[in-house]
Amino acid sequence: MQRPDGRTPGALRPVKLTLGYTVHAEGSVLIEMGGTKVICTASVEDRTPPFLEGTGLGWVTAEYAMLPRATATRKQRDIKSLKLDGRSAEIQRLIGRSLRAVVDRAALGERQITVDCDVIQADGGTRCASITGGFVALWLACKGLVDSGAIAKMPLTAQVAAVSVGIYEDEAILDLDYREDSHAIADCNVVMTSKGEFVEVQGTGEGRPFTEAELRRLLALGKKGCARLCRAQSKSMGEEL
Repeated sequence: MQRPDGRTPGALRPVKLTLGYTVHAEGSVLIEMGGTKVICTASVEDRTPPFLEGTGLGWVTAEYAMLPRATATRKQRDIKSLKLDGRSAEIQRLIGRSLRAVVDRAALGERQITVDCDVIQADGGTRCASITGGFVALWLACKGLVDSGAIAKMPLTAQVAAVSVGIYEDEAILDLDYREDSHAIADCNVVMTSKGEFVEVQGTGEGRPFTEAELRRLLALGKKGCARLCRAQSKSMGEEL
């Protein structure tokens, strides 16, 4: 089976992480996965949500947005409807859950880190790129807290990355671009830690139901893809968690 861009079924698109992409945020990264590009920024605040006040625990949350011309046609800004669209709300909850899965909130202390993920160009896999790049932005912010003496130790317990997998023309493939995603028989997102643990698996039969055997092939591809992305994170960070 020939994929539209010539990749083999188990190949990732080229991945590039540019750290320090913006100057004001405590952590910032531009992640590029093929044609998908997301700016991830991490902002530290010395406060927590009200439900955590006095607990000694910190919080990590995320926001996600797609710029109007990140896609082939202009997407209206959410501010026009005075509310976040359902897709963006679901994605930012996923990003937040994924990042919190590798945070020792007691070590973070009573502060909040917000990771903003802004898609400037979309070609499939924007939520997965946001998680993978968002982790590195979070790591930069946490490293700054450790280096400044604000906290005693790195509060991150592992790395976390995400990748899409799917069944395209009856074959399991890794890291779908938009052309593949829009015609996939099944579409899944796999979120994993650098320890090989699953954080979340989202899967849907789009063209038809898929079998247990196909799911196993998709999970195997997802594990390999997440491991490769964690290695790309480590290379950009200069260290491995």
